[in-house]
Amino acid sequence: MTSDLSRLAPIALTMGEPAGIGPELAPAAFDALRGEVPFFLIGDPNHLPAGCKFSEISTPAEAHDTQDLPVLRHDFGPDRTPGTPLGAHAQHVVDVIARAVRLVQEGEASAICTNPIHKKALKDGAGFRFPGHTEFLADLAGGAEVVMMLACEELRVVPATIHIPLSEVPSTLSQDRLAQVIRTTHDALIRDFGLATPRIAVAGLNPHAGEGGAMGMEEITMISPLLDELRSEGLDLSGPRSADTMFHSAARAGYDAAICMYHDQALIPIKTIDFAGGVNVTLGLPFVRTSPDHGTAFDIAGQGKADPSSLIAALRMGWTMANARKAGLRNTNHKDGTR
Repeated sequence: MTSDLSRLAPIALTMGEPAGIGPELAPAAFDALRGEVPFFLIGDPNHLPAGCKFSEISTPAEAHDTQDLPVLRHDFGPDRTPGTPLGAHAQHVVDVIARAVRLVQEGEASAICTNPIHKKALKDGAGFRFPGHTEFLADLAGGAEVVMMLACEELRVVPATIHIPLSEVPSTLSQDRLAQVIRTTHDALIRDFGLATPRIAVAGLNPHAGEGGAMGMEEITMISPLLDELRSEGLDLSGPRSADTMFHSAARAGYDAAICMYHDQALIPIKTIDFAGGVNVTLGLPFVRTSPDHGTAFDIAGQGKADPSSLIAALRMGWTMANARKAGLRNTNHKDGTR
């Protein structure tokens, strides 16, 4: 592999659950990104849509030179039935993810982009013991402490807590957890997004960020002291901010990422701004990983209705991040073009 960024290793795209929309999104994304973002699909070409043009490759490097969707073959066995996952496919879905990780660790891929999986199908068919992709990838990376970011052109959000009941959020939040989330986000904005001095906005937990303790004390007892400590380390942080006023366009221009206290506080604004084009990014891994921000969509699989916008955005963002890591890019341009 040369030092020329145009010959950076291609992205490894996993097929995901073959009964879902992943197999039909891959060729659509290839057509949209031809000549812009090199990637190859790891999976079974027999599970691609009828009439799909593909080129079977033996090494990832060949993906740079194919005119059709490059596929690194991994046989899944029985034919797919769109909308109905098969237990016989489950272990292959898991193995493809692990194979993608090996390729990026060996330098044959520059990043990983993962098509959606079906957790119950993997648990039932392969004894999959992880809540999802993120935790599995962290385990394959040696137990990395990871953070989930959702990103689009206009907004990056990071929830400090994710898939837990709202009633458990206050007891789950801690200064240690919040510090890890903020530091990981700060480091990723530098390393993966090329920002020399990232600006991070931190939401409060309570309405109006507690309003001086009238609506909750977490901002006073936990969040504000932590932000002061991190500011003393040189981090550019604002907050705790009232979540209801930090996502309009003028407010977004003042920061590069928003740390939110719980799932819906983070995901409602980004899905409102760009429902079809959001990207899931795993921060804290030793390699770049992105994925489309949607599931397997069994209800429309195989019907030609799936929108590839999120996968296209995920591949494009993964390529940008991989280039930033490779080049060690550092610049002072923020999302709004200032500084």
